[in-house]
Amino acid sequence: MYLLDEHLWFPNPKLANEDGLLAVGGDLTAGRLLLAYQNGIFPWFSEGEPLLWWSPDLRMVLFPENLHISKSMKQLLKQNKFRVTYNQDFKSVISACAEQPRRGQEGTWITSDMIDAYLNLHDLGHAISVEVYSEHSLVGGLYGIYLKEKRIFCGESMFTRQSNASKYGFIKLVQQLAKEGVKLIDCQMHTAHLASLGAEEIPRETFLKYLNDK
Repeated sequence: MYLLDEHLWFPNPKLANEDGLLAVGGDLTAGRLLLAYQNGIFPWFSEGEPLLWWSPDLRMVLFPENLHISKSMKQLLKQNKFRVTYNQDFKSVISACAEQPRRGQEGTWITSDMIDAYLNLHDLGHAISVEVYSEHSLVGGLYGIYLKEKRIFCGESMFTRQSNASKYGFIKLVQQLAKEGVKLIDCQMHTAHLASLGAEEIPRETFLKYLNDK
């Protein structure tokens, strides 16, 4: 495990321990966060903990062409069940993600400092949000980092207040990103929910090759 200081750097992600933990410390400035994502590293820590930086092996990813849409979701899409917008209310989306109850997890890793840092990235054009509405109510959404030059989207978190809302927004985003030539969606860690949508685990080394291959 490496200790970061005020200098802008990260160790080689291949040096992470078996759990994927690479480094501790540093800060949440835009420059450091972008450097992290560009090198396959992301922050993940709880309130009261030091900043923890991760690069797990295996890495959960979704190739847009492998997106799986269930029959029930196809019906909802056909019915235009929800209205989806992009980058219209980033703050509400990330705040709702912070408040989303998660099984086996107390509190949230999306601290107030994290919210401020990603709002800054959004203002700089690097972080994007997806808003899902039922009539005029925000019922789901997600946000992440869009590495346009690398054609990779790094998903961070999603929330739902109505059944299938976040999944609906995620599908719409993947379809939109596919049109823009995105080659890979970084989902970071394995979940059954992401696997049901077609995401899979690949070796960290393979993921890093995608990051470095423009």
